Amino acid sequence: MKAFFALIRREFIEHRGAFLLAPLILVGIVFLLTLLAFSADRLDSRMSGQLLTIFPTWVFEAGFAALAAGWLAYLGFVLFFYCADGFAADKRNNSMLFWKSMPVSDLKVLASKLVAALTILPVTVFGIGLVSILLMFGVAYVTTMVAGLGSAALLGNIALIYAQMTLVFFVVMACALLWYLPYMALVGAMATAVGRWAIPLAVLLPSIVSALEWVTLGGLHPFSTHTWAYLDYRSQMPLSLDVLEGVWEGERRFEAVSFITDMLARFDWLQVGIGAVFAALMLYLASQYRRRANPT
Repeated sequence: MKAFFALIRREFIEHRGAFLLAPLILVGIVFLLTLLAFSADRLDSRMSGQLLTIFPTWVFEAGFAALAAGWLAYLGFVLFFYCADGFAADKRNNSMLFWKSMPVSDLKVLASKLVAALTILPVTVFGIGLVSILLMFGVAYVTTMVAGLGSAALLGNIALIYAQMTLVFFVVMACALLWYLPYMALVGAMATAVGRWAIPLAVLLPSIVSALEWVTLGGLHPFSTHTWAYLDYRSQMPLSLDVLEGVWEGERRFEAVSFITDMLARFDWLQVGIGAVFAALMLYLASQYRRRANPT
């Protein structure tokens, strides 16, 4: 197990630029721009503070949700390129023979890359995302204090919102990683064979498979097939927003437990299981190709 954890740590060290340094720089730039906007009177802090007190909980909840969605989009983007790059890194930097000489199987090496994509790398982005949202909340509360409307009760409500939304953020991220696991495994497996060409192939492959079904089995057009319908379904995480309708309309306060319970109850866990089996199969096939294509 120590060797496996060392492999995961290696993935973090080699890709910390995309998962740690770049997000930190982005947070610093945005925070600096926010401070400059207030200090240069581009934003009226007093007016902003008054607006924040009209619907204080809704504003903070919506702000958290918007920033969390942005960080999830960033995470999905970098994970896609990580799988296309990380699984082929050993071959590209001529370290394949070194890793072949180690008492670690090809399957374990590739598994460490996929486990890193599911754990330490997204958790790093998650932590930085929480720091950025905390800074945003701090700036928002300071504006309410400047407007003379800050209070201990409002601060307590903000802290409660932050705690609840953090839990939702974490659960949604975990479910998204499980939902898109087969895509990550497929891109990584292709990268083992074709390197960075896995990026365009990952985009073209669904169209090719759907077109083959259309040619052989018929249909209105290549994008009106069972294959395309299934891939379209698997590309959209089944996130239920019914609980949020009353929140957006101001009828009730947001409750993280209710939202998470409803989301997990409606989640397609059968497809998650199918995706996990598919990912394991892709990982095994990729390890067999790596073992045979690069013999010691």
